Amino acid sequence: MDEFILIFRHQDGNKVAPPEQIQIWMKQTSDWIGTISAQNKFVRGTGLLFDDARVVRPDNVVTKGPFGNINETIGGYIIVKANSVNEAVEFAKGCPILQGDTNSVEVRKIDKSDGIH
Repeated sequence: MDEFILIFRHQDGNKVAPPEQIQIWMKQTSDWIGTISAQNKFVRGTGLLFDDARVVRPDNVVTKGPFGNINETIGGYIIVKANSVNEAVEFAKGCPILQGDTNSVEVRKIDKSDGIH
């Protein structure tokens, strides 16, 4: 069985939802992860915070981040075990962030080879 990362992409990271809506989404996300966990296929995952983020560029230039002038942010990820990319895609299809019209979940197989290439 392989491991896949499901990366949560949001088109506009500057928009802030009201606390009540965030609680609804968190509950939906918890329930979604629970269904994957019930199949013993959830490995780990987390949200990513924007506070105190930095971007490191060539020549050791460090800027307060996390982003420059872009229209997409990464809000978090989970890692799942799956028998195929198609199974991992089926998990991704249930992700609550897809309620946003321009949001997406990127599915990528994790390289388990020795070392970085």
